[in-house]
Amino acid sequence: MTVTTGAAAEATSEHGARVLKVPPPLYYGAAFAAGMVLNAVTVPLAIGARPGSAVLGAAGLTAGALVGLAGVREVARHHTTIVPHHAVSTLVSTGVYRFSRNPMYAGLAIAYFGGALLAGSWWPLATLPIALVAVRRLVIDPEERYLAARFGQVYADYRARVRRWL
Repeated sequence: MTVTTGAAAEATSEHGARVLKVPPPLYYGAAFAAGMVLNAVTVPLAIGARPGSAVLGAAGLTAGALVGLAGVREVARHHTTIVPHHAVSTLVSTGVYRFSRNPMYAGLAIAYFGGALLAGSWWPLATLPIALVAVRRLVIDPEERYLAARFGQVYADYRARVRRWL
């Protein structure tokens, strides 16, 4: 299902969600980099079970990228934006959005997990919760408030049907 807003809604929502203008992938990248720095400057915490954990990591990285790209593709197909602080014209609830309200963020989290396994360090996994909390509080929560105001009951119904992550 796709819902497009009318002219009255357009007039009241010329801006998107009230979020910091930080691209969400940077939250994940910063947390991953922090984990790798911790691995380099403190006690390294190696993930064993090589090469199996590396293969699992490559699979996770690939799966996460595919989930995220499926989200981007679906948004592009509906001619709306992936930029959180830009106004959306359409509530996308088709494709991968039937299973997750945030497939791009979920895909980044899965890819991050796979990258940590591939890197062979527990440190990035220890810093992953920081990225998840930051994305949830600084991006997802404001996006959800914006979408609720923008699409009303249609968004409330969608939210009741579809999980936030997976």
